[in-house]
Amino acid sequence: MTDNGINLLEKRILPALDKMGKICHLYLTRDHAFFLHNLLNSDGPQSIAQFKISSLFSDYRISSQNDDRIAFSLDLSLLHRALRSILAVSAHSHPSDGLHIKLVKKLPPHSTLPTPFLTFEAKGHKSAVVQDVPISKPLSRADVDELQHALESGQEIPATLIKAPDLNLLQNFADRMKHVGDVMGVSITKHGDLHLQISTSLITLGAEFKNLVVLGARAEGGAAAAASLQREEATTVQVSVKHFFKCLQCSLAKPDCAFYGIAPQGGCLIVIFQFFVPGTRQTDKSISLH
Repeated sequence: MTDNGINLLEKRILPALDKMGKICHLYLTRDHAFFLHNLLNSDGPQSIAQFKISSLFSDYRISSQNDDRIAFSLDLSLLHRALRSILAVSAHSHPSDGLHIKLVKKLPPHSTLPTPFLTFEAKGHKSAVVQDVPISKPLSRADVDELQHALESGQEIPATLIKAPDLNLLQNFADRMKHVGDVMGVSITKHGDLHLQISTSLITLGAEFKNLVVLGARAEGGAAAAASLQREEATTVQVSVKHFFKCLQCSLAKPDCAFYGIAPQGGCLIVIFQFFVPGTRQTDKSISLH
């Protein structure tokens, strides 16, 4: 693994993804590594974290009978704990050969069946430090194909995206909403307005953020948001407050900005997190999270 890859996963990506859900799929191809939440089910918000292999590994080899594609599920908290642990130990042993990750099968104690593991290994001059993370049996060819199809379907970009306001403001608002109800409405206008609203028989709570940066299809002229809604230049979707709050936890990944949009046919809210190349305002194309 590269130093940048280790730092990216240990300090930013894994803490954020763990908030999305404890279990996810790790999908490896020749060119990319993906952490995928809920693409094969609807148990919670879907998330796709994609990395170019070169951003994580200085040397990478993969081989499988399924076009060099391997996918399995794992517990993110165990993965994060193993990475932190081996980094803490190897910091004192000064590994000479870097940190290696391997897919292996081992025979656990008191078992007669080999079990798959994701193994972290840091080799020093006189010793080696090893941490094993249990993983599921690799997915079948049919399941990998289904995962790939879901991944491609999940990459569709909304026609209109607006730059999200300060994530801390949204987190504070969503935190209050959790105590009011379970579902809230999210409306996005082509003028760059974001509306959040939750209603019960006793209370209505809302927030409005205006004149945000718009990417893609935008409205012409300077009409008010209400008129925009009447002309159907705004789209609205109902989302789980719990899922919305989980998505906001991706701020732990320290993105440089985020964009909100609503999927075609109003199926769901899409949040795209943008990362810049350090020290620039250029998009880092080696990593994406949404």
